[in-house]
Amino acid sequence: MIVLGTDRLSLRGWRDNDLDALASLNADPEVMRYILDGSVRDREQSAEGLRKMITDWETRGFGLFAVEVRETGALAGWVGLAVPEFLPEVMPAVEIGWRLDRRFWGHGYASEAAAAALRFGFNVCDLDRIISIRHVDNARSARVMAKLGLAYEFSTVVPEHEQPVAVHATTREQYQAHHGTWPPSLAETS
Repeated sequence: MIVLGTDRLSLRGWRDNDLDALASLNADPEVMRYILDGSVRDREQSAEGLRKMITDWETRGFGLFAVEVRETGALAGWVGLAVPEFLPEVMPAVEIGWRLDRRFWGHGYASEAAAAALRFGFNVCDLDRIISIRHVDNARSARVMAKLGLAYEFSTVVPEHEQPVAVHATTREQYQAHHGTWPPSLAETS
């Protein structure tokens, strides 16, 4: 499993003992407000999601990282790459996304972790293009996308939930023009 490090965070693989923190995150109505239909997830749904995140890494070679605050070891949430099958009109595509516990909002953790995941997507996974999808009212995610250099492309509606979303994107060429390459040797493996 790849482990990425930033100044303040470790992006690592998932562990069974992450379920409590993940279930707490997914049970918060404010955190889930802009996710699909806005419903919270119960512990069983979170456990199923945890298993899916582990399986995605095994089958795709990329996925969602658990984001841990280095100083405290606390699980702040997740960030990483996924295939946005919920929005068929953008397929084939890889999406960068994030979800953090409210206690960790406002510290720049989402931008810091997502920047590392974006570098990983382009420079290790060799992706040509990465998109990000947000609810049109989610201003926090829009700010993170802007910091990452993802440009607005279009708005649409998620078919299953009739949720209005905006699609943002960047290419490897655009990313590297602004940020350069990131040597894979900066990723730790464990």
